Amino acid sequence: MNQRRVFNELLKRPQALVLPGAYDALSAKIMEKVGFEAIFTTGYGITASLLAKPDWGLLTFSEMLDRARQITSAVDIPVFGDADTGYGNPLNVIRTVREFEKAGLVGIFIEDQEWPKRCGHMEGKKVISKEEMVQKIKAAVDVRVDPDFKIMARLDDRAIYGLEEAIEKGKACVEAGADMIFIEAPQTVEELKEIPKHFDVPLMANMIEKGKTPYLTVKELESMGYKIVTYPLTALYASTKAIFKVMKELKEKGNAAGVLDQLIAFNQFNELVGLKEMQELQNKYAINR
Repeated sequence: MNQRRVFNELLKRPQALVLPGAYDALSAKIMEKVGFEAIFTTGYGITASLLAKPDWGLLTFSEMLDRARQITSAVDIPVFGDADTGYGNPLNVIRTVREFEKAGLVGIFIEDQEWPKRCGHMEGKKVISKEEMVQKIKAAVDVRVDPDFKIMARLDDRAIYGLEEAIEKGKACVEAGADMIFIEAPQTVEELKEIPKHFDVPLMANMIEKGKTPYLTVKELESMGYKIVTYPLTALYASTKAIFKVMKELKEKGNAAGVLDQLIAFNQFNELVGLKEMQELQNKYAINR
């Protein structure tokens, strides 16, 4: 199945597409199992899971690419990718697009922050000029092989120069060929409503629990004109809190008997990760002695 065509069809529907953020292959598999139609790779979550560090430009291109490959290999639904800044100038962007496209993703977003970049809801961001960002988008669009591979421009100007500047840079990116726009961290409902008035391409809204942007429902954002709604940290925060709770019980009580209802059962987990299929493959290729 061509996942990029599937993703295109999902975008054609009137309702918004919800993309939870996967930080590893297992979280991606769970998202697929519960019925999400597409997911995306969260740089914040991948940094946390790989390094136990903040999203502060610490991950390398190869680390992000490896995790994206692992995630796309684990699921049979479209995977959209976080490609940070493209990891340098337009020449670096060219390699980034080539490699992420070959990894099987349906698209990536490239942001306009200076390196080291950071989570869009953290303080102290710096951004490149509109002219520099336009050149990155042009390079990304020029080099992709599959025209269905989506290039999204992420703009972080709101926190530094205001919403109007972010919108103007977004328009320039659309003129340069960007398929989608993601204006990060609007801070009021009014700002969220304003952004769709200026674009005819699909827009993404980023919902971070207790972040800078008002935490609205998918239906509310859909009614404003957003086509994609992401929840990048929900799974990460849920799993982190659950591990704290269970490990505290184990430390204090000597086992986890008091929180067994918080744990997936042995057989259920084996089913999730495909033990039966692995056993069938082993039997298929076994040598009779």
